[in-house]
Amino acid sequence: MADAKVIPFDDDRSRNGSPQRSVRRRTGSGRRKSVAESAREIPVGSVPGQLGGERAVPRDASAGGGAGADGPSAQSPRGPGIPGADTGWDQRIAGGLAFLRRRLTGDYDVDEFGYDKELTDQVLMSLLRPLYAKYFRVEVKGIENIPSEGGALVVANHSGTLPLDGLMMQVAVHDNHPAGRHLRLLAADLVFVLPVINELARKAGHTLACTEDAERLLQRGEVVGVMPEGFKGIGKPFSERYKLQRFGRGGFVSTALRAGVPIVPCSIVGAEEIYPMIGNAKTLARLLGFPYFPITPTFPWLGPLGAVPLPTKWTIQFGEPIPTDGYPPEAAEDPMLMFNLTDQVREQIQHTLYKLLVQRRSVFF
Repeated sequence: MADAKVIPFDDDRSRNGSPQRSVRRRTGSGRRKSVAESAREIPVGSVPGQLGGERAVPRDASAGGGAGADGPSAQSPRGPGIPGADTGWDQRIAGGLAFLRRRLTGDYDVDEFGYDKELTDQVLMSLLRPLYAKYFRVEVKGIENIPSEGGALVVANHSGTLPLDGLMMQVAVHDNHPAGRHLRLLAADLVFVLPVINELARKAGHTLACTEDAERLLQRGEVVGVMPEGFKGIGKPFSERYKLQRFGRGGFVSTALRAGVPIVPCSIVGAEEIYPMIGNAKTLARLLGFPYFPITPTFPWLGPLGAVPLPTKWTIQFGEPIPTDGYPPEAAEDPMLMFNLTDQVREQIQHTLYKLLVQRRSVFF
């Protein structure tokens, strides 16, 4: 595969964010009502629009057998159909309107790589989460092996014809890590020349798979994800499923050594079967400029319907981290050390894949 080309992008896209203002409604105190009047009114509950969700407490909750002068206790459950019974939707609507206002006014931040944290958290992850939780039913193991702070390089196997495994790994870290960490994926140059995909990838925190970008992210303390197999892994035939391809020349190891961050091996089971690739139309792939053009049992025979992935059951396991901070700075230039560490990471991922396959009951369950 040809060397990755750096795709230029606008470094001036980041904007200075301003603190979000929370809007609260005021509640006035009216005249004291009689018991008959208060019985006809709705019990006092949480005020719609208050982000904190505070509840109004009766002024004399201990008197009158649990019913204050203003009516029944505010802690009594409300039945369905009563206005204001659930403030969850009020908060969601208020949050959505505030989000739209910030997007329209440009009052949000992006970093130097184009990463938009707010858009990723509130929109992109929400779109991927049903696929992650309901369709592929991803099970995550070993998430505690990703450090709670500081940089880390997550190295995973790559498969599935389309790179859904990288996206599912990103959701797994985002939704399961106790420190709420975000995974910044390194992607091939093809991603950044495709319309629409290019912009979404940048917004989601992906960046070009080159040493300079990876080192800058790691030195900033980010969790970076890389899949060294590249197109060789994602485009391999179904007959070679779960057999790791070559991990390149160990560039990811050199990057981790320079940054002094641990390498976290990651094994993904389930992605190999979503698009069983039984053929490769190489001539068509060359005409379209793709590294391969997959032929599966459903694509292209069923048209767009053939692009729907099979609902396989996934497992993502993060292995024991391999430390690199104990090596001297010149270790990044030692080819033998890079070869040994690359082989160690590859063998750990392969061994875990075999173990997970033995434990798996079925491809779909």
